[in-house]
Amino acid sequence: MMNILDTIVAKKKTEVAERKVVQTISDLEVLSLFSKPTLLLSEFLLRTDKTGIIAEFKKQSPSKGIINNCSATVDVVTAYEKYGASAISVLTDDRFFGGSLNDLKEAANSVNIPLLRKDFIIDEYQLVESKAYGADIILLIAACLSKGEVKKLSATAKELQLNVLLEIHNEQELEHICDDVDVVGINNRDLKTFKVDINHSIELAKKIPSQKIKISESGIDNVKTIDHLKRNGFSGFLIGEKFMKEENPGKAFEKFVNGLKQESK
Repeated sequence: MMNILDTIVAKKKTEVAERKVVQTISDLEVLSLFSKPTLLLSEFLLRTDKTGIIAEFKKQSPSKGIINNCSATVDVVTAYEKYGASAISVLTDDRFFGGSLNDLKEAANSVNIPLLRKDFIIDEYQLVESKAYGADIILLIAACLSKGEVKKLSATAKELQLNVLLEIHNEQELEHICDDVDVVGINNRDLKTFKVDINHSIELAKKIPSQKIKISESGIDNVKTIDHLKRNGFSGFLIGEKFMKEENPGKAFEKFVNGLKQESK
């Protein structure tokens, strides 16, 4: 019986094959955003005037259904930037997450902080596509890629001057970390069961090479959790549903950042 990740990847393979016919690599390479200078995720995560938060624009998920049917992409991402996000994650999967490449494009034309294309990358075509629609960072999920695939996709991403965020979930996936990976993200949510465990990040982080910047993903819903993660070696925190489940995600982010500032005093 297929789990949700297997189902998504199977659908993604079909989807990518169809997109290759509609929009070729040559078509993508002439789009204006393809030549946009890449912003470095590591630099923005470590800036003292930023929060270390990668704020996410996500409309829905397989486990939660519709989170926010918001169509005002620009309003949300510009608020994220205004109140101190280090980067912005934009879901571009349509079938399972309600996102689109147009959401990424709108964000790229509206903000000047790094943009992560959050999707299920399985093909080099998607790397060119990511750059053409304004991404600075691509996500590689170890759970749906072999070590060889991560290495190959990471190398191609670097040729395109894209940042590489590798997402891992368990100790076995530590073997996927390679030289071209810029940042390692530990997802607190098991993609097969969707259960969340923050302490999972902390234990797994101890086994990640010290030279790699570490971020924690999913299930971060209060400022004390961020403080706890910082004290355990994390430089970044990917947060989406916390803000997107509110009527005004930008305002929710502002309130959270104000709380973070108070906590650090």
